[in-house]
Amino acid sequence: MSNSILEEIARLGVRSQCATDKGGAAFARLLQIAETGNTSQARRVAAFVASTFNGRRFPFDPFELRAVDAEISDDMLCCLDALRWAQADLYSLVPDGHSRVRAVIQRWGLASRSAS
Repeated sequence: MSNSILEEIARLGVRSQCATDKGGAAFARLLQIAETGNTSQARRVAAFVASTFNGRRFPFDPFELRAVDAEISDDMLCCLDALRWAQADLYSLVPDGHSRVRAVIQRWGLASRSAS
């Protein structure tokens, strides 16, 4: 392989790792909002968190990005970038993420909504 190809692979690897790191931190903040909030923004965050867990079962309308504060939508976009690089499931980047996301889905009644 030529040096330019190896350099590009290395550059993309760094970019992927950076997106994953930022996405993990953003996901932790969003998960905290979904776990503790009680506003319409928290409900939207919970729906987003659920969609990153299982997008087919919990679809998320991207226009919801307009209905939350800029900091929250920035975190959502970081999560989407991390998902694009597909190094890890976002819930696996936070302590006890799997059970915490499942608890958020239950707390906000998202499981029953997705069945309809």
